[in-house]
Amino acid sequence: MRRVEHIMGLPISLHTPHGEAGDVVFDWLAEADRRFSPFRPDSELCRGDHSPELTEILGLCAEYERDSGGAFRARLPGRELDPCGVVKGWAVQRAADLLREAGVRDFCLNAGGDVVAAGEAEPGRPWSVGIRHPDLPHEVCAVFEVSDRAVATSGCYERGEHIIDGRTGLPARELVSLTVIADDLTVADATSTAAFAMGLEGVEWAAARPGCTVFAVDAQRRVYRSPGTITV
Repeated sequence: MRRVEHIMGLPISLHTPHGEAGDVVFDWLAEADRRFSPFRPDSELCRGDHSPELTEILGLCAEYERDSGGAFRARLPGRELDPCGVVKGWAVQRAADLLREAGVRDFCLNAGGDVVAAGEAEPGRPWSVGIRHPDLPHEVCAVFEVSDRAVATSGCYERGEHIIDGRTGLPARELVSLTVIADDLTVADATSTAAFAMGLEGVEWAAARPGCTVFAVDAQRRVYRSPGTITV
């Protein structure tokens, strides 16, 4: 079963043999968008309410700002608070946790290229996650086989130069794509965003994070990968 809905401004797809479990995923993601979007004036974030969940999100933002030396920032000078660099991965990981709590063991949840893959695509075969080629939109530059892992990619080839280096206030331009594979999408997504903002130094920084594997392409199209990284 494959189900796709447009939430958080992007297509989110769920592949699973347990079609009845989809409602809990999409209901939660719609709720997260209503509550934590910086683009909805009635959201919890914009109202300034601080539920335990929002407090957790802002704590993660502060953690990645500190660990990246300020390259990752949820609030840039002259701009409103925008924790989207954490919210998407955090919310999708929670959706994956809800699936597991419902007893679903085999699924692939894909939110605009950020993926949680659990179990197997079919008996004996893990899920295959492709990384879009930075220059050829209908091609991939790498494919990873994953099971019970999360994959997140930050890049400038779809949304333009939208990732800002918080240390300079300028768009990050040293990389065109950076993928992080981790056990948790919250970690993979925030790490890939922070590392992309850091530029070339972010590749080594991300690879040194516990449990993280990195695949990156720089502006000169040179490829960097963690030791032992296997692509197919």
